[in-house]
Amino acid sequence: MTDQLINKQGLVVAEEFIASFRTALRGEVIRPGEPFYDDARRIWNTSIDKHPGIIVRCLGTGDVIDAVNFARTNDLLVSVRGGGHNVGGRALCDGGMVIDLSLMRGVMVDARARTARVQGGAKLGDLDRETHLYGLAVPAGVVSTTGVAGLTLGGGVGWLVRKYGMTVDNVLSFEVVTADGNLVTASADQNPDLFWALRGGGGNFGVVVSFEFRLHPVSSVLGGMILFPRDRASELLRFYRGFVESAPEELTAYAGLLCAPDGTPVVGVIVCYCGDLAEGERVIQPLRDFATPLLDAIQPMPFPHMQSLLDDAFPDGNQNYWKGMFLRALNDEAIDAMVEHANQMASPLSAVVIEYYAGAASRVAASETAFAHRGETYDIGILAQWSDPAESQKHIAWTRGLAAALEPFGSGAYLLNFLAADDDNRIRAAFGQSYDRLVDVKNRYDPSNFFSVNQNIKPTV
Repeated sequence: MTDQLINKQGLVVAEEFIASFRTALRGEVIRPGEPFYDDARRIWNTSIDKHPGIIVRCLGTGDVIDAVNFARTNDLLVSVRGGGHNVGGRALCDGGMVIDLSLMRGVMVDARARTARVQGGAKLGDLDRETHLYGLAVPAGVVSTTGVAGLTLGGGVGWLVRKYGMTVDNVLSFEVVTADGNLVTASADQNPDLFWALRGGGGNFGVVVSFEFRLHPVSSVLGGMILFPRDRASELLRFYRGFVESAPEELTAYAGLLCAPDGTPVVGVIVCYCGDLAEGERVIQPLRDFATPLLDAIQPMPFPHMQSLLDDAFPDGNQNYWKGMFLRALNDEAIDAMVEHANQMASPLSAVVIEYYAGAASRVAASETAFAHRGETYDIGILAQWSDPAESQKHIAWTRGLAAALEPFGSGAYLLNFLAADDDNRIRAAFGQSYDRLVDVKNRYDPSNFFSVNQNIKPTV
């Protein structure tokens, strides 16, 4: 690693250029060897260890525009960091510039209009804290430390997906700094092609400096986890299949093969019911009646508390490697394969998660947004997590082994935000039928592939 800033052609960027850029910026410029560099280059998934040549921590849109212009003029490789929660580490790059939005976390709520304007570095916890004051919420995610930007641009699923749709279904507009340094608005009325592409097309088209969301009346929910012994896993997952497929859309319920805090293997379901709480108790009662649980923590709670229930399961500082896929159906053979491999789980921090969508998200036409997989209902997340880097190969091999075992049951579609760093061969399938249209938008807004450190769509011009 060198303290010099090297561009994509291997040329050194002159120090006087960097000094002038630094002086003009309101935010921070951090370079190798300077204080806080190692902190600034660290993200949630510590298996990602990259060394940018310059990190630009922006304080506002003007800083983002200056950073894009500086990088383009000096032919720098660029990555964009929002919340830094992408498991593939696409917030960082080696040697180039990180445009870091983590200081841009403002949330402004218009309670009368039921909308919120959210800056590109905000996390879900920031969003929930402000919207909850008005008894409102955005359908977005399941972990409060997730970045709003990355989650949304990849489609966005969460506890409210079945009732209120995907996160992208609730975006009203984006403010975007494009590769040529222009600030544009993307909405149904302005740059509608870009508006379509940003709703599921990832970080390919610019730096989104703010999002405008539609809000929904959600304040308290019936939520929490119920756990059963692992030896009931196959039986519970078969029960879960019928339970969620017949449930009202107010209920989102995900199943998991995981370990209790003491390391005991268990199987569980975590639920969120966003309707009338008394009706919610009736809806979830069959789950309680399945068997005597080891733990039943389902109770009424404020929605922000629901959103943070899984935070401790995904802490900063651990090694992570994920695989995922949509299934054609959650049939008995797929269940048996999951249970068999989960019983060989190499780390008590790992989990296999089954997410069921359908409902409101499935009623949006596949062509309406760039997120194309509207007919898919079951998504599987194979989430390996461990603390000792020396054990990486063991845990990666377990993840790949289960992914391979499930491939015969897969639909050929993938959730963009679950793609690991080595999943480039699945990017096209993750965009599905939207891919060719996304290429057209890429050709218009980023023909030089300036934004390439992402689940990349290569331009053809």
